Amino acid sequence: MRRAKKKKTSSIFPSKLEDLQAILQQKFDHNSDLNYTIYNHQNQRIAVFYITYLIDTNKVENSLLKPLLERKESWSITALLNNIPLSSGKTVDNLDNILKGILLGEVFIYIEQDSTIISYTLKKEEKRSLSKAETESVVLGPQVAFTESLATNMNLTRKGILSNDLVLEKIVIGERSPKEIRLAYLKSIANETDIQTMRQRLNDLEIDEIEDSSVLIQLIEDSSASIFPQFYETELPDRFSYSISKGRVGVLVENSPTGIIAPVTLFSFFESTEDLYMRWNIGSFFRILRFIAMFISVLLTPFYVAAVTYHYEIIPIPLLISLGQSRANVPFPPIFEAFLLELLIELLREAGARLPTKVGQTMGIVGGVVVGTAAVQAGLTSNILIIFITLSALASFTAPSYLMGTTIRVLRFPMIVLAGVLGIIGIMFGICFLIIHLLKLTSLGRPYLSPVYPLNWQDLNKTLFRLPYNMQTKRFSSFRLKDLYRFSKEKAKRKKDIDE
Repeated sequence: MRRAKKKKTSSIFPSKLEDLQAILQQKFDHNSDLNYTIYNHQNQRIAVFYITYLIDTNKVENSLLKPLLERKESWSITALLNNIPLSSGKTVDNLDNILKGILLGEVFIYIEQDSTIISYTLKKEEKRSLSKAETESVVLGPQVAFTESLATNMNLTRKGILSNDLVLEKIVIGERSPKEIRLAYLKSIANETDIQTMRQRLNDLEIDEIEDSSVLIQLIEDSSASIFPQFYETELPDRFSYSISKGRVGVLVENSPTGIIAPVTLFSFFESTEDLYMRWNIGSFFRILRFIAMFISVLLTPFYVAAVTYHYEIIPIPLLISLGQSRANVPFPPIFEAFLLELLIELLREAGARLPTKVGQTMGIVGGVVVGTAAVQAGLTSNILIIFITLSALASFTAPSYLMGTTIRVLRFPMIVLAGVLGIIGIMFGICFLIIHLLKLTSLGRPYLSPVYPLNWQDLNKTLFRLPYNMQTKRFSSFRLKDLYRFSKEKAKRKKDIDE
């Protein structure tokens, strides 16, 4: 999608103050919040204008208007820039830039019949204080989360990466409502192709506004039709900084409390920052546990439906007897029974997420116990299926990424349908289709199943396990980074081998 070339706007300067006021009032549809004041000073007429609620009024009065009106000599553009104690002063002569600047919280000063106008950025910062992460809660490690303030998020990123190699490149997106975006990467490590690809996708966007980083991901991801997330969205500054230090590219969006990380793999969504802060063997155990939990969540309920519907012979005799007794009074086929309970679990989860925290927790516990018990007593389902459904739900909640956890839960429904229609053959058909889809999927042009496909043994152990720090000498080589080595000793050894 190519950006259309904009026509040059002819300058409206020099102009009379009343003419400029009429133009601005027309553009803003006579908005009463546009403050346009004319001052007479030393036989000069000066106009100061801005939108009231976007501006820090204390700075306007003390740092701008006070030195402006107390000066005894006449004003000029150079004198304004040199004597007003603000560092953000710049000259503008284009009406479109003036209109955008007003909406971005800039104050403009115009000396009548001058050829340019001066602007100062005095935007009022509305931001909440730092707090704990909500969707990525951790026990060990830093607890602070991103906020809606881009300046705060950049500050947190800078604290995480104390290096002059860190680049926070500014990009503005949005035709009607411009929003500032920062492209973050380490210029000495990140792959140049990844940087250029992300930059091009951002610059090629022609859209009125970007509401949030989640919306931005949907606009720039590789395959919008896929159910799998192709970029990682995190509200943890330490994860964001850690990923950038590993050579990935990050994106921060104004008014969004999450950062974007790319490229990523399927396995990235099962890695937690807690793995870094635990001992390597404990961290590896929990990482493998999350991989196992993914298979349990996707396949456990479909296997139950397939076994009860078509494959009684694979069920042990004692369990088959118990299963027959629990299903004796159930009038529905297993596929309908499984669908009913899965929908019930999703309803309870959605209701708990939308209600206030304390009420939501009570709703989830009480609702699950009461409704589950009532369903068994009414003969709508069996006890054993409730156990399987509960295990599947718990397994899906082990994914550190909320988006991947949601994807896993959604995948269960088509797998249940295939199991109910074709049995285990249907499950295998669904697994094959899923693998083919993942093999074709990419993240910022990189294979989504890397390092399994294409196979890379050096990266495979870093993906499945959390190795000891003294063994993590190289970064993820599948992404073709500029600098793979993390330890200076290893770099020296490599240089020595090359020289020999």
